[in-house]
Amino acid sequence: MNKPNGLTVILPEHAADFVAALPIEKFHGIGQVTATKMHNLGIYTGADLKQYAEADLVRIFGKVGHFYYLIARAEDNRIVEPNRLRKSIGAETSFTKDLDDPQVILLELETIAVTIQHRLESYQVLGRTITLKVKFAHYERITRSKTVTAAVGKAEAISQVAKELLVAVSLEGRSVRLLGISLSNLDCATESKPVQLCLFE
Repeated sequence: MNKPNGLTVILPEHAADFVAALPIEKFHGIGQVTATKMHNLGIYTGADLKQYAEADLVRIFGKVGHFYYLIARAEDNRIVEPNRLRKSIGAETSFTKDLDDPQVILLELETIAVTIQHRLESYQVLGRTITLKVKFAHYERITRSKTVTAAVGKAEAISQVAKELLVAVSLEGRSVRLLGISLSNLDCATESKPVQLCLFE
């Protein structure tokens, strides 16, 4: 509500009325195809959806009909998870002039790796899988990944793996428009595996 910077407070006692007036397209989990199907059934708002029995919604939409029945009544019993682990951390650079010098390309990977090191440090994590992304001048794009035994977080280790992945790609006769590196399979920097108490944005 009120994107991108607005704030809407919906008090519990107002939730039912809010949901009743909400256009069906605004409901989480209802995309364009489902919304069109609902429109064909005369369902345009939460109030319209609430008129349907749970059994009918399941018959029409399958198992997700149980979910539609509940959200039409402002009910959602799923556990809130505010501090989920990030799945990956990365950085990429687009070049105003395509790069065709292999040495310059390798130096750019080092620069990107330094940026990633700083981001890893801010989140206090390390990564086990390094993924290289390359976009060439004619918009061809490739990705290559490698998983290492011990999680890494230093720019030198990250760029070394990224360079190995790049060397395996033939650059002959091709110029590079974009380079990117990302790390996934993240671990807390102080542990050998992710732990619940590690806090992330």
